[in-house]
Amino acid sequence: MSDIQSIKNRFGIIGNSPELNYAINVAIQVANTDLTVLIMGESGTGKESFSQIIHSLSARKHNPFIAVNCGAIPEGTIDSELFGHEKGSFTGAVDNRKGYFETVNGGTIFLDEIGEMPLGTQSRLLRVLETGEYIRVGSSKVQKTDVRILTATNKDLLEFMQSGKFREDLYYRLNTVPIRVPPLRERKEDIPLLFKKFSVDFAERYRAQPVQLLPDAENRLVNYPWPGNVRELKNMAEQISVLSMDKTISANELNRFLPEINKRLPVLAHGTFSENGNEFSSERDILYKLFFDMKKDVTELKKMFFDILRNPNLARELPLNQLYPQERIHEPVYSGENYGYDQNKEENNAVIPSDKPIILKDSNNISQHEEVEDNLSIVDKEKELIIKALKKHHSKRKDAAMDLGISERTLYRKLKEYDIDE
Repeated sequence: MSDIQSIKNRFGIIGNSPELNYAINVAIQVANTDLTVLIMGESGTGKESFSQIIHSLSARKHNPFIAVNCGAIPEGTIDSELFGHEKGSFTGAVDNRKGYFETVNGGTIFLDEIGEMPLGTQSRLLRVLETGEYIRVGSSKVQKTDVRILTATNKDLLEFMQSGKFREDLYYRLNTVPIRVPPLRERKEDIPLLFKKFSVDFAERYRAQPVQLLPDAENRLVNYPWPGNVRELKNMAEQISVLSMDKTISANELNRFLPEINKRLPVLAHGTFSENGNEFSSERDILYKLFFDMKKDVTELKKMFFDILRNPNLARELPLNQLYPQERIHEPVYSGENYGYDQNKEENNAVIPSDKPIILKDSNNISQHEEVEDNLSIVDKEKELIIKALKKHHSKRKDAAMDLGISERTLYRKLKEYDIDE
């Protein structure tokens, strides 16, 4: 236990939960070997600290250590970053370049977000793990390296493996020794300690008075799920230290800073399907589909209304709940005397609501009424929206494009396509 506490002090790890202590203990035990380690945990739990613990306690501690975020390197350049390349091997390769496996030879390389690594790079990494050999991009010469590989992920690699996004042989090769870093919601007893540490550090840095939590605020803090884990808690502590006027924090004051994670804005999920099984290509297509459906319903209602005006007897044949589904109709009357209209009064434009069907007297002249079809051309509607957005933002393309939800380049193309004069 004394070894674990000294490691915590050395690397600034706060907490005494059994799950955290077990993870640190596994890192200490495996450090002096060359076994590959897979560190698993949610984003913000401090996985990189465990890679540093393993390296600092290993025989390689005096040799180089490098942490590489696989998700932050573009797919087209990750092979060059890890294994190096030869001059002229691709556009922009103006010189030979050493990769990380060459520069860190004898040391430790930490591959974070290993689940984001492309499949082609995974096969190259598997060869390094099995034989210690690699080939630079654009070269045919096999080179050797002696590097210990530590990896980390916040994804479910088993799920990735089943969906074909991660190699099965690589998964079992990396997972020689797994270390699970517990999320903050499973370390509730550590949350007040961490908050106090962050608030005191912030107060010392800016020579301010540290904030303190009242019991109800501490209870609220402990029961918050912390989806961002330790990183989110640290940011929250600094927010409260800066923005809170009172340095003694109650639960009501704390609630101003804690987001209500259960209240989400509705979003249109990718891969939304239409009724016939086809996938909509964009959210705009879904809106157009909605408008067309609404237009269809309105057209059908118009048609029914004009049919009844042309032939009042149709109203007798239709079920009343179809004509007036929201009303309770007791006795249908179709004469012109009971529809709430007094011909002797001047206020003829004031129609009195009635629960009886209304049929206009002069239905013989209905032929002069024509149904006007709305213009529902997608091109015209899109052009109209672009013109409105430009007027709203005083012809500022960048603001207009942001309001429309398209790129400025797309907006420029649409202006040319529709010959819109700004």
